[in-house]
Amino acid sequence: MSTKQPADDVERHKRLLASMMREQEARQKGYRERALKLFPHVCASCGREFSGKRLRELTVHHRDHNHDNNPADGGNWELLCIYCHDHEHEKSLIGKYYQGPIPTEEKPPPLTSNPFDKLDSLLKPKTEGE
Repeated sequence: MSTKQPADDVERHKRLLASMMREQEARQKGYRERALKLFPHVCASCGREFSGKRLRELTVHHRDHNHDNNPADGGNWELLCIYCHDHEHEKSLIGKYYQGPIPTEEKPPPLTSNPFDKLDSLLKPKTEGE
């Protein structure tokens, strides 16, 4: 059984991917360029300064995690280095993990048997007469 895709599908996939990448770059350039003009080139988390070629390591983080919320005053943005930006998004994922299951109002059903019922008799030392 062959897993090769027809050439038409591969080409269509490449065009679609290229189009999506162009759209993302255009969207990011718009607010990234504005953020770089508004804010000092310093990571808001670790405080490292960026200039020259290293400026590309400074990213725009949306505080409310909504990439379509781009106010003109930059109120939803902060500049973070790529490491702090990754950490910021990991914090939200880890926070959801540690919140645990959603509590319910229902109480668990009562136990119908006790698995430790005869434990005492098993733990008592045996006497010679037994």
